[in-house]
Amino acid sequence: MTPIRRTQNGWLPEIFNDFFDTEWMPKTKATAPAINVLESDVEYKVEVAAPGMCKEDFNIKINENNDLVITMEKKNEETKESKENENGKPVNVRYLRREFAYSRFQQTLILPEDVDKKKIGAKVENGVLTISLPKIVIKEEPKVAQNIEIL
Repeated sequence: MTPIRRTQNGWLPEIFNDFFDTEWMPKTKATAPAINVLESDVEYKVEVAAPGMCKEDFNIKINENNDLVITMEKKNEETKESKENENGKPVNVRYLRREFAYSRFQQTLILPEDVDKKKIGAKVENGVLTISLPKIVIKEEPKVAQNIEIL
C-alpha cells in the first residue's frame, strides 16, 4: 500500500495555491491558537499558544456577563528590509510569501462561580499566554458537636 499525499481539500491542484494567494486574492488566515485549561485546588489556568506575540498584542477583560474575553491581534505590516550583500552594498529584501501571522483572534470563556475576579493575573512567556484565575478561598468552620438545651 502506498501512502497518498493530499493537498488542500484534495480536489484542487497545488498550482491554485499560488494563483489564489496573491495581492488581489490573499489567502485567508483563519487559524486559531490552541488553548489549554487546567484546574488545581487553588486556581484555574488558561494557556494560549501565542508564538511570536508579546504582551502588547493581547487584551484580556471581563465583560458585562462576567465572561473572560481574550483578544489577540497582530498587525501584519508590509515591511521591506534593507540588508547588505557580501560586498557590503545595501540590498532591499521583501517577502514573497508570508505565513507567520495571526490576524485577529477572540475567545470568550465562561468563568466558574468560584473565581476571585479581583486577583486574576496574566503573563506571556516562551510563546504562551498564561492566565491565572485564583479560586475564592472559603473558610470552613470546624464541625463541632453540641447539645441543645430544651426549655
